[in-house]
Amino acid sequence: MTARQATYTGVIPPVVTPLTADGEIDQASLERLVGFLLEGGVSGLFALGSSSETAYLTEDRRSRVLEIIVGANAGQVPVIAGAIETTTARVIERAEISRKLGADAVVATAPFYTRTHPTEIDRHFRLIARAVELPLFAYDVPVCVHSKLDTELVLGLAADGVLAGIKDSSGDDVGFRRLALGAAALPGFSVLTGHEAIVDAMLLGDADGAVPGLANVDPLGYTRLVAAAGAGDWVTAKAEQDRLARLFEMVFVARGTSGTAAGLGSFKTALMLRGVIATNVMSEPMRQLDQAETAAIGRLLDAAGLR
Repeated sequence: MTARQATYTGVIPPVVTPLTADGEIDQASLERLVGFLLEGGVSGLFALGSSSETAYLTEDRRSRVLEIIVGANAGQVPVIAGAIETTTARVIERAEISRKLGADAVVATAPFYTRTHPTEIDRHFRLIARAVELPLFAYDVPVCVHSKLDTELVLGLAADGVLAGIKDSSGDDVGFRRLALGAAALPGFSVLTGHEAIVDAMLLGDADGAVPGLANVDPLGYTRLVAAAGAGDWVTAKAEQDRLARLFEMVFVARGTSGTAAGLGSFKTALMLRGVIATNVMSEPMRQLDQAETAAIGRLLDAAGLR
């Protein structure tokens, strides 16, 4: 792991959003989930990211989710809030709401839906940072926004103090290694991987931490992994990662649905089976996992020693 002294490190789960049977925000379940994650030793909470179903939530519901997470957290760890919007002005508006609701940092993607250019992406992040008095993270998720953040662009923004860090969910492992190497001379900048199944490899490649959706289900597993890697015990780290990789098979259980619904649905179903949240209801038009899929996820939990 890096000696860069990054500001944000460790395990920062992208907190899922529990819903009631009629699709409303389930406050009691969300509060239990925050407590469960904190008990698991996480070092931060990422609210309103992809795993939070932020794209499906109304503005009022987004704000409510953030209020609940901030309140349940009560200042124990930093709360990083997604300001995932199509264009700059919308991101700034959402980021300012997040600041007022108590977020410690905000996360933004490149602009999307509109066609864009690297010069516009660069200006996008600079304008957000200038307008919002919170640390700003870039979220590299080309599968959703259809543009990949260029390594040199990110490092330039970091060197200029625009970005506090990056969550890399690009799947570009070569690019991630180049980014980590380039960031070695940037004290305070945090390089976080969005991987679930190869966090040990990313830590060996100088990642500062991880933002794995599966950490909702097994936060202790990921904190043990990161602790082992930090101690240089790569045998233990690999063993923990192998167990988590087998557990991650839950995202492939559902069929006939989107990858988003299959993945998030599996996390919610696992949390329901673990007694942390009340239902595995998904935002429309996604469907919740059925009885047979739920049973299959239960078997994976059993094999991982989680029930």
